[in-house]
Formats: sequence, structure tokens, C-alpha cells
Amino acid sequence: MDKRLFDHISQIQSELGVETEVQIISGYRSPATNEALRSRSGGVAKKSYHMLGQALDFRLDGVELKRVRDIARELDFGGVGYYPRSNFVHIDTGPVRYWA
Repeated sequence: MDKRLFDHISQIQSELGVETEVQIISGYRSPATNEALRSRSGGVAKKSYHMLGQALDFRLDGVELKRVRDIARELDFGGVGYYPRSNFVHIDTGPVRYWA
């Protein structure tokens, strides 16, 4: 896993002024796991940064998901995806971009 992801989460917590539990939903995915997820959901990228160990899906316990997303976007570390129905934010160390 790209250690910068954990630094990014720490920075997000700092900006929010919280030290709440980080709940990681998904980190590294093998190509087989990624393909299995793709077959069930249109929201999984074929060339996902998860397969490179460069992405995390997470939430911060007790923190509104929208606040986490907004801070992650402001910090411009890489990709930020917002998945309120699934209750997580995606961050990665790829180019800066946003979705959902």
C-alpha cells in the first residue's frame, strides 16, 4: 500500500480536528477481486488504483461523509470519489480528479 494514503487520512483528520476511528472499507484488490466487483457494479474501474495499492475506501467514525469528502477535495492529494449510498469516500494517489 502506498504509505501516502495513510498520511492523507491523517491530514484529513487533522483538518477536521478529529482523532476518530478510521474504518477502511477497501484497500489493495487483486485483479481477480477487482474484476469480480466490476461484474456486480458499474462503479468499479477496470484499471483501478486499488490494484496498484494506491487507493483506499474509508469513512471516519462519527464524521459526516460529506465533510470528509470536502476536505479531501480541498487538499488536492489525488482522486476523490464520494459514495454516500455505500457510506465511504475513495481516495487515491493518482492525478487530482473528483467524481460522484
